[in-house]
Amino acid sequence: MNKKVSFLMLLVLMVIGAQAKIRLSHLIGNNMVLQQNTHARLWGWAKPNSTVTVMTSWSDERAEASTDENGWWLTTVLTPPASFEPLNLTFDDGEDQLSIDNVLSGEVWVCAGQSNMEMPVKGFGNCPVENYNQEVIDAANFKHIRSVKVPSVMSATPLEDANCAWRECGPQTVGDFSATGYFFAKTAAKALNIPIGLIEANKGGTRVESWLTEENLKKYTNDPTDSLAIVIKWLKNDYHRSLLWGNGTFNPILNATVKGILFYQGCSNVGDPGDQYSKRLKLLVEQWREQFVLGDIPFYFVQIAPFDSGDKQGTWNALLQEQQYKASKIIPNSGLVCTNDCVYPYEGTQIHPAQKQKVGERLAFLALNKTYGFSSIICESPTYKDMQIKGDTVMIHLDNTFGAYNRFEGIEGFELAGADKVFHPATAKHFWRPGGGYWDECITIVSPEVKEPVAVRYCFRNWQLGNMANVGGLPLFPFRTDNWEK
Repeated sequence: MNKKVSFLMLLVLMVIGAQAKIRLSHLIGNNMVLQQNTHARLWGWAKPNSTVTVMTSWSDERAEASTDENGWWLTTVLTPPASFEPLNLTFDDGEDQLSIDNVLSGEVWVCAGQSNMEMPVKGFGNCPVENYNQEVIDAANFKHIRSVKVPSVMSATPLEDANCAWRECGPQTVGDFSATGYFFAKTAAKALNIPIGLIEANKGGTRVESWLTEENLKKYTNDPTDSLAIVIKWLKNDYHRSLLWGNGTFNPILNATVKGILFYQGCSNVGDPGDQYSKRLKLLVEQWREQFVLGDIPFYFVQIAPFDSGDKQGTWNALLQEQQYKASKIIPNSGLVCTNDCVYPYEGTQIHPAQKQKVGERLAFLALNKTYGFSSIICESPTYKDMQIKGDTVMIHLDNTFGAYNRFEGIEGFELAGADKVFHPATAKHFWRPGGGYWDECITIVSPEVKEPVAVRYCFRNWQLGNMANVGGLPLFPFRTDNWEK
């Protein structure tokens, strides 16, 4: 009996001892990047109803936090300007100390979405990323880029922590970084000459609803919120499940202090009716901004690339692209990357195109121009502006050309339709004549099959590649001038 009592007392002492030790969120650790020039949040667990003191290598000031009845605590420290100087922090609860090292101050961005954001530099099975070997060799020059990958897990309740660790970029580690995120960071780091941190919280195959909270799902969707009902609805395709991915994969990062969010998602929402996707994406952005409590942080996202979808001539892929474009117009402080030229002609059935460099770079162009003030960087793709019909010819203007088209002839991707609503391939070319009138410079479009055109489309099919771009080499967004169902 005495042995049993002694054993129980030992267990109690072990539990008390474990509670007394400081434990940090896995988002706080060696090699991390702290958001510069701000009050960055730090959090973790210690003995309940105690005080945790945080000391930094860059300041004599100390930050304190009181733990609650569960031992959880949160505090902030004023971070220094970005630099490549390694920093350290020490956490002390009066009984125990814990230090983290090789910390940098810089810019921190979230990499969210589905598999095209999750896709690493080393690629997926049968899905390579272009120039992999060269990127591995070059990674030695970018040790100031750091990344932490949150495990993609589901949870019926919001998780507070995730089993992950920050990684310093190098030839041995870069292969596991998000390719899109890494090429964003590499471009931004070159321009800003500061460290960049990436928090990767994503999951392949997820829908926009996968990341919505229970409250938003109940209020704005018909998706189930009971975990059993969710599992039953998506019994085979667990990656489509609503709520559970957000609870398990995104909730653990919400206390982090970040600069903005990068988002690459949409394939799993192809086929959504009407404006449902654009409205729900706007809802998700509002939710995340509210949860981060950092104001209207930048949200830069990627339009899905052309994809065969089982029918090259179909339009359901284009309709989702259209929804993403609409979302960019209703989400404040956002920007959209066009990817119409980010696939090769032989990648029609490749849902994970290899050219992730372009995608990451264009996200960086948006951030550099809109967030960091590099006004000379062209970050926006051309868009349709207006049209005029003269006989058998359609004349159009584009916005965001920034003074030049990339080509005058050999333009591909345009189609015309008459009153019968049947679209035919069209020939487009640059038109100009002296005089200075509004229509004295435009793009003219004709098709021998359409004598009386009423509508024009550009790359508005599941698989249709164009070659029109602006002076910055950014491709023209797919568009249509009609509102027909097909």
